[in-house]
Amino acid sequence: MTFDDVRKFALTWPEVEDGSSYGTPALKVRKKMLARLKEDGDSLVMPDVPVDERAMLVESQPNIFYFTDHYAVYPIVLIRLSKAKRAIIEPFLRRRWRALASKATCAKYDSGENA
Repeated sequence: MTFDDVRKFALTWPEVEDGSSYGTPALKVRKKMLARLKEDGDSLVMPDVPVDERAMLVESQPNIFYFTDHYAVYPIVLIRLSKAKRAIIEPFLRRRWRALASKATCAKYDSGENA
């Protein structure tokens, strides 16, 4: 996958828009970061992944999931896009999207209405 692949499916969700964060392309929901491309051009910075969950991911799939010392104390995991498939990335993005999108938007989306 590439960041453009991630953009294509995430931008189909209500309230998701292109943006930037720390000088890199990002996806935002209501002006808050959904995810961003790390400076290496191949890693997705994925917020809202609890440290214990991140530890399990890194241990079980270190070729896909990792973190750097900088992110050690934050609930963030890095995902190597070149090694990951949509089926791995999308659940993390969807969980984060649900946390950022308005309740009304989530309800409309769940009911099949266009928000």
